[in-house]
Amino acid sequence: MMTVCTAADLRARIREWRARQNRIALVPTMGNLHAGHLRLVQHARASADRVVVSIFVNPMQFGPGEDFARYPRTLEADRAALMEADADLLFLPDLEVMYPRDLDQMTRVEVPALGDILCGAARPGHFAGVSTVVAKLFNLVQPDSAVFGEKDYQQLVIIRRMVEDLNIPVSIEGITTVREPDGLAMSSRNRYLEPGERAIAPRLYQVLCEVRERLSAGERDHGAVEQAALEALTLAGFEPDYVSIRRAADLASPAAADQALRVLAAARLGAMRLIDNIEISIT
Repeated sequence: MMTVCTAADLRARIREWRARQNRIALVPTMGNLHAGHLRLVQHARASADRVVVSIFVNPMQFGPGEDFARYPRTLEADRAALMEADADLLFLPDLEVMYPRDLDQMTRVEVPALGDILCGAARPGHFAGVSTVVAKLFNLVQPDSAVFGEKDYQQLVIIRRMVEDLNIPVSIEGITTVREPDGLAMSSRNRYLEPGERAIAPRLYQVLCEVRERLSAGERDHGAVEQAALEALTLAGFEPDYVSIRRAADLASPAAADQALRVLAAARLGAMRLIDNIEISIT
């Protein structure tokens, strides 16, 4: 596996692969890789000739008071894991490569409405930072496909909308959330949980499963189901931000005829804000 840090070196390698008619897949990450990230790399490896993984802790998607400075950076362990996963290239850009001007002077890519709801309401500007950095990576790598985890489901929907609206020729592939044995969705931030909080954290997934069970059993009062879930999380020790049942395709409020749904949740547990979601199919 080779490592490149500049746009020129990256593009030179991409040109070589394109000359050989190689299919290229991109896995964008912020590093501190865990089994969930490696599942994305494995999927990319199975579907493309060449796999590019980017590691860039993106300051544009962090708000004031968020954990940009202390976000875990584990480059050597990440590099070893990517070599084991048979990635072809690690793109490791410096801040100046991605943002040659001050952040407030940089061109931004925003997806209206979708970026302002759910986590976007709690973290203003977050999804503009995500869509901007992903658009830049797509321009730099020019992949045939890009692979994202469904744990950040709102992000996945936003990126799909961005690609559609801007006619970016990249296939967006979403991969099922990878979980710990007790159900907790894998996340780079889970290491921040105190032992007592870690014991409580799987309750978030359990509550989402309870929502799915109620809807699958025929309950259709979404507001009542969401409120019960919020109360269950509070009782468990969380400070819930939201529990919301949405249409899977576009995160709109579902109509009675909609069958493909998602229930999404965000809740604070101590200093940590956890997010999760699960698929619901109504028949």
